[in-house]
This record gives sequence, C-alpha cells and structure tokens, in this order.
Amino acid sequence: MRRDAKGRGRARRWTRTEARNARAAAGFLLPFLALFVLCFLAPIGYAVYQSLLKVERTGPLGLGGETRDVWAGFANYRHALEDDRFVAGFGRVLLFGAVQIPVMILLATALALLLDAASARWVGFFRTAFFLPYGVPGVIASILWGFLYVPGISPLVEMAHSAGWEVDFLARDTVLWSIANIVTWQFTGYNMLVLIAQLKAVPEELYEAARIDGANAWQVARHVKLPLIRPALVLTTVFSIIGTLQLFAEPMVLRPLANTIDSGYTPNLHAYNEAFTSNNQHIAAAEAVLLAVVACVLSFGFLRLVGGGARRRGREDGG
Repeated sequence: MRRDAKGRGRARRWTRTEARNARAAAGFLLPFLALFVLCFLAPIGYAVYQSLLKVERTGPLGLGGETRDVWAGFANYRHALEDDRFVAGFGRVLLFGAVQIPVMILLATALALLLDAASARWVGFFRTAFFLPYGVPGVIASILWGFLYVPGISPLVEMAHSAGWEVDFLARDTVLWSIANIVTWQFTGYNMLVLIAQLKAVPEELYEAARIDGANAWQVARHVKLPLIRPALVLTTVFSIIGTLQLFAEPMVLRPLANTIDSGYTPNLHAYNEAFTSNNQHIAAAEAVLLAVVACVLSFGFLRLVGGGARRRGREDGG
C-alpha cells in the first residue's frame, strides 16, 4: 500500500512537458484575462462602487463649502426604485420588447428562409439590401425616420391624410411603436444574416433525404430548417432582449419632435439625464446597475426557459 501511495504521489507531479504546456497556456490566456478585467470587470466594479456613494456638501444650505463623496449604502437603489418615471420606463421597454422582438425575429426568419430557398433569385442583392440598414448608425436612422414621422413634411402622413386617415406617428399612443419600427428596420437584416449563416451550416444531405421522403418546401422549412437553426434563433433573441433594455438613441433623437417623450422615457435615458443633466452620477450608477441586473435576469431566464423545453422534448423523444 505504501508503494501504491508513493506511486500516486509521483503521478500527481507534472512532467517537464506538462509544465511547459501549462506555462504556454497561461501565456496565451493572460492577455485575454488582463483585457477582460480591465475592460469588463473593472467598469462594472467601479459602477457598483459609485452606486454606493452619495455627495455630501458642507456650508450653509450646501453652498460655499466642500463637496465630498460619502458612503450611502443602498440609498441610491431605493431612490431609483421609488422614482415613478424610472419604473415606468422599465414597463415601457418591457412592453416594447414583448411586441417588437417577436415581430423582428419572425421577419428575419421569413427573409432567411426565403433567401435560402433553392428557387431564390438575386440572393446576393437582396441579402445586401436587407442588411444595409444595420450599417446606418442609430442616430442617423432616427433622424431619417423622424422626417417621415413629422406632420407637414412627411410624405407618409400626407398620403394617409389623402386617403382619409388621421395619423400621428409621434402621439402619446403611437410614438413607442414608431420607435419600434425604426429598431425593426435597422436590425432585421442583421438577425437575418445570423440565421442564414446557420442555414448554410446544415448538411445538404438532410434536405435531399427530406425531398426523397416526399417533403415539400414548406415541410422542409418547418421540420428540418427551423429545428436546426434553433440555436441561432435563441442567440438573436437574447441579443434583442439586451438591446431592447439599452434603448436610448431613438427616443433621444425623437424627443425634440415629440413632447410625449420625456427625460425618463426609457431607463437608459433616465440614467443619462440623472448623470449629465441633474448631476446625480451616483443615482445614475445605481440605475445602470439595476438595468444590468434586469438584463441578466431576463436573458438567463429566457435561456433557462428554452433550455428546459429542449430537455423535456429530448426526454420525450428518448422515451
């Protein structure tokens, strides 16, 4: 037994080759870890630290004295959660995402399936045309669509009036969906390309086997293509959830055109105004942390939901 124990002790020691490989792996990993800590973890840690402070001013009525940061605990988080406009902004972007994300993913899936069809013509042209809006910065896209929304200069409004329809794209009840239209126009092509890339990775033999079994184009799309591009659908949906919570440029640009968009229309806009208009950077940091927490909860909750469904289907298929 003593000889076996010595043998196990010797087995745990690294050989020179293993040690050299370990040092080489560490050498490759260290630059990534340094950048990850510097560019990802450090900003998050600094935002959390700032969210736990508050500004204390000395002197009569807080004027003329010193200004310093002191510990505030969770007071900034409590202040943010008691702010009706900040909470209402969360409700607004959640409603926005519940409607806009399914519409955009459905459009992107339909376009990807159409361009991947064997009978599709001018695939390269249409793929580029649908992707082009993604190359337009959000601010520019909002300005372009803003001209199409403003009554008096918008040809869309004029055509609607000519047809007897009274439309106002910037009214209180419609401006959220006007923003959704801009986001859908801009990101549908990007999501379509992700789905097409997944479709191109599907082995051609699967399509041939389905056709030999008598499947038509719709049946191939439904029973072969859609199940196999499911990972890409999940990925684009998660990206869309995170992007929805970061909604900022579109309401910021349309705000001078629509008085229904206030400074707290979205959580990001509210945090921006707290930081750079009201000079409450610590409250803005708390709101940014809350926004990140909600994005994590929704993204991982969605992944857990679709992952649980896949596992249940796997158990049912396995009997």
